[in-house]
Amino acid sequence: MTYISGHDRSQILLLPEAVDDYVGPDNPVRFIDAFVAGLDLVVASFTHVEPKATGRPGYAPADLLKLYIYGYLNRVRSSRRLEAETHRNIEVIWLLRHVKPDFKTIADFRRDNRTAFRQVFREFVLLCRQLDLFGRELLAMDGTRIKAVNNKDRNFTRASLTQFIKTADAKLEDYLQRLDKSDATESATGGSRVKNLAEKIAAAQRHADGVGPDGGEPDLAHRPRQPSDGSAYACCGGYNVQIAVDAKHKLIVEQQVTNQVVDMGLLAQTAEPAKEVLGVERIAVVADRGYFKIEDIEACEKAGIDPYVPRPQRGPSVRAGRFRKDEFNYDLASDSFLCPAGQRLHPYSSSLMRAA
Repeated sequence: MTYISGHDRSQILLLPEAVDDYVGPDNPVRFIDAFVAGLDLVVASFTHVEPKATGRPGYAPADLLKLYIYGYLNRVRSSRRLEAETHRNIEVIWLLRHVKPDFKTIADFRRDNRTAFRQVFREFVLLCRQLDLFGRELLAMDGTRIKAVNNKDRNFTRASLTQFIKTADAKLEDYLQRLDKSDATESATGGSRVKNLAEKIAAAQRHADGVGPDGGEPDLAHRPRQPSDGSAYACCGGYNVQIAVDAKHKLIVEQQVTNQVVDMGLLAQTAEPAKEVLGVERIAVVADRGYFKIEDIEACEKAGIDPYVPRPQRGPSVRAGRFRKDEFNYDLASDSFLCPAGQRLHPYSSSLMRAA
């Protein structure tokens, strides 16, 4: 008995198979192809939708958009990896009809159409709404932190900036001492060393004063605010991605990207656009206690959103590790509280009356 063997790779076939035979009728790439074909890329503000009459032909924005959507569904984010998929992945070969853009073209397309991608997401949500895939009754919200890709040398926190200033002051003091020594031997050095040290002193002083080497402020734009919980997220720049999910099929309805570290105050900011795109008069939204903020909850109620957010337990007792108020059960019959340790707590005035 032998094994099942394949065809000889050098065998010439009379009727070669069509690429379409390798992609089943229920393959997601067929949906991607149909979805992008139904989009108005001009309205979505994509660039180079209308080809120029002269010059070298370029890649169609629709094909590059299909490639990016495929990469999103399959967690392929790198432009170089997407380029590799166009050469070896039969699904991508079918989707792009053998078109093989290079990684720079793919990366430039994403860079030039950042705002247009958001409109594509909105169109997808509207399509899901037309297909009745949203329950439009309950939304669940949460956030996730994503680390930014930036230079650590130009990323400052309060602690690192303090250390940086100390280092600059130490260098400044060293330069001043060396300058004093150079003054004594100025005739021998010809003054060139003194000039170099003076330039270094000026540069160190600019750094100590919070000014970058190019005359501008240091790159503090990526420095997030210090969170109340002291998480490690504050040590590096990043983003807080907020997502609102419909409860019926767990489909994403709305997403927001902010530089705010904590979730507090972001409930209405994300829930209102989600309610608008779903086209309902009123909707409920649930979130964890990190979203609790009175002003934000009031804004949701005014916008026709019923927020369900647990009240956080704050205060010195909680920070000290003591029992929270919600852990005490009140007994109406005895007018007392039962603590988590099993002890019964009576009102102070009632205890005095019983003792008398």
